[in-house]
Amino acid sequence: MPGYTAKDDFRHDQTPATGVLITNLGTPDAPTSSALRRYLGEFLADPRVVEAPRWLWRLILHGIVLRTRPAKSAEAYRAVWSEEGSPLLAMSRRQCEGIAQRLKQTVPGPVHVALGMRYGRPAIAEAMRELRQRGVRRLLVLPLYPQYSGSTVGSTFDAVSAELRRWRWVPELRMITQYHDDPGYIKALADSIRDHWREHGQGDKLLFSFHGVPLRYLLQGDPYHCQCHKTARLVAEHLQLADAQWQVSFQSRFGREPWLQPYTDETVMALGRQELNRLDVVCPGFSADCLETLEEIALQNAEFFSEAGGGHLSYIPALNDRHDHLDALTALACTHLQGWPEMAADYDHQAVTTAAQASRERARAMGDQRTA
Repeated sequence: MPGYTAKDDFRHDQTPATGVLITNLGTPDAPTSSALRRYLGEFLADPRVVEAPRWLWRLILHGIVLRTRPAKSAEAYRAVWSEEGSPLLAMSRRQCEGIAQRLKQTVPGPVHVALGMRYGRPAIAEAMRELRQRGVRRLLVLPLYPQYSGSTVGSTFDAVSAELRRWRWVPELRMITQYHDDPGYIKALADSIRDHWREHGQGDKLLFSFHGVPLRYLLQGDPYHCQCHKTARLVAEHLQLADAQWQVSFQSRFGREPWLQPYTDETVMALGRQELNRLDVVCPGFSADCLETLEEIALQNAEFFSEAGGGHLSYIPALNDRHDHLDALTALACTHLQGWPEMAADYDHQAVTTAAQASRERARAMGDQRTA
């Protein structure tokens, strides 16, 4: 284990703490072809993302995809890149900070929060090592994917477990695998849509666009499709919409095999051909605005809608760092933290610290060199 030392895992004088690892998909380091080649190479090589025979997919990935796709993707990223860099990374950092502040005010004992991206930087392994150095002995993983899919949440678990295989002392571990019907999340979504309507007016129809996955993932047991539909239904009920006023679709398909349908681009064009005056689009599966929302929906699909004969496509922003969103995520984390010492109302930080110091002195008296 390169760089591994025993003291990274255990010290007698370290006060044990709880850690919350916030994760998301990730982003390239820059909107350039070379940065996209590195990022896509890591992302598309994940067997959870592309379930195909490894030897065949490696030939396609390195022989075709990574030779053609990076330049096109870099152009799309340049359209949404900001002074802060990648919009997803900038927003994820704000979300992480907001959750950390709320947990500090809510949880009696020490809780540390770190951000890790499944692909790109900061990597999940890097964030986990940061938490380990801060004495985290209990770890809650919160992937910011409301709906479960093996290609997102399942892949996150793979990355977490891969890093833990390198650790001698594995922490207590919990993982939130979905929150597609969490009341706080649903209410935040509904309120964000109402806020948008108050400012911009309400469109003729509301389209819920979720990221797509291959149809065979559903047929093989992935619950993602059903959870997306439940999220949309619950939000529509909160908004008291009639069935004809809303619809679900799936975006961002890749390759030639069938994906979850209906496809967002085809749906948008069909609604445009109906000469719909205004179409509102919300993307509940994205916790933060990113390339797929800011470029694919707000720019590309808006153009599809207009060219097909429609009026205006109004994109409703992701929940991002809205207070109600961060409140809901914090409450979700607190629910899953229940039962750990740091959550106890009578947690005595000074007593725990004193006990750790006493443990160190006893170990020193016994000749433990790690206390030197």
